Amino acid sequence: MKREDRIDHLVGEHAARLSERLQAHRAQLFPPDAQRELRKFTSGEVADLLGVKDAYLRKLHLDGRGPEPEIRAGGRRYYSLAQVMELRVMLEKGAKAPGTYLHGRGPDDHLQVITVINFKGGSGKTTTAAHLAQKMALDGYRVLGIDLDPQASFSALHGFQPEFDLLDGGTLYDAIRYEDPLPLRDVIRKTYIHGLDIIPGNLDLMEFEHETPRALAARSGHMFFTKVGEKLAEVEADYDVVVIDCPPQLGFLTMSALSAATAVLVTVHPQMLDVMSMCQFLLMTSNLLGVVADAGGNMQYDWLRYLVTRYEPGDGPQNQMVSFMRNLFGDHVLNHPVLKSTAISDAGITKQTLYEVEKSQFTRATYERALESLNSVNSEIEALVQSAWGRG
Repeated sequence: MKREDRIDHLVGEHAARLSERLQAHRAQLFPPDAQRELRKFTSGEVADLLGVKDAYLRKLHLDGRGPEPEIRAGGRRYYSLAQVMELRVMLEKGAKAPGTYLHGRGPDDHLQVITVINFKGGSGKTTTAAHLAQKMALDGYRVLGIDLDPQASFSALHGFQPEFDLLDGGTLYDAIRYEDPLPLRDVIRKTYIHGLDIIPGNLDLMEFEHETPRALAARSGHMFFTKVGEKLAEVEADYDVVVIDCPPQLGFLTMSALSAATAVLVTVHPQMLDVMSMCQFLLMTSNLLGVVADAGGNMQYDWLRYLVTRYEPGDGPQNQMVSFMRNLFGDHVLNHPVLKSTAISDAGITKQTLYEVEKSQFTRATYERALESLNSVNSEIEALVQSAWGRG
């Protein structure tokens, strides 16, 4: 039997091949000289985002008020997300109650930092974080998305391929490292989605996991669990909501993110092995965060919720598991699950979310069913954010 080559050489060769193919795939989807842009939204979609009637938007347009939409075949009106924000500002001025169209935090409201976590891969953690961050931006919030997962799937969904776009760093690690940390603003990047900035991730994030034990052993005075929170304080005035996609393990990065958090969202695939894995994750989290709390870390949250993901309503065992979780955790389980959908997975093939893709790529029923599921979940989370600010 022929033996394989040295494993480090073989893995390196495979990585190089895969990276080259992924770069070619990206160049085909988004040529190097092309600027990735968010699609424009129909007047009906904009009316839903604003909570008004499409006829009212048409009247605004005919009256010459608000931004000028793009007119396409059949007289259909299309607005960019920046124009949607212009409409929000205009409508807010005439609103009877403050916050009717501009939902962001006021001067006395604290920054909402939502960490999305799970111990086990395949729970829809990154998909959840990306759709949540984008929907909050669509709804007019100032959002910062942070990719803390070295696998960087959240970054890829927003147009960043780590081995090509982050050759000189540019992750959160550069801002939280123990020696010569950068200001957080130096690693924040604008995205093609109005209102959404991102701090991308790559393998550099693992350096924090390696350096922290040495810092602890040296008793350097550095408190690793305060790192993320201290850096977020530098840009607190710039954002309403921060969404952190944590790595699928309970390391120093995750614990620092949890210490900075005001809210925790745990994604769960409703199958026995996944729930058993979550049980171990919760036990370990409780023990480790107890140590962090004893050392002075902030463990007070506005809310903690479990989100059922990749849910198939016709699957009997899944329904039993969801009922089991609801009986066990009560209101801590979100009312709405994220349905398993080919629309969501197919959008991911082109490194996009369901909010970005053209719905014409799918059958109408498939698209609308998946979109309704995501919107229901994100609206429920938005209500929790508003409640934390003393509204709703």
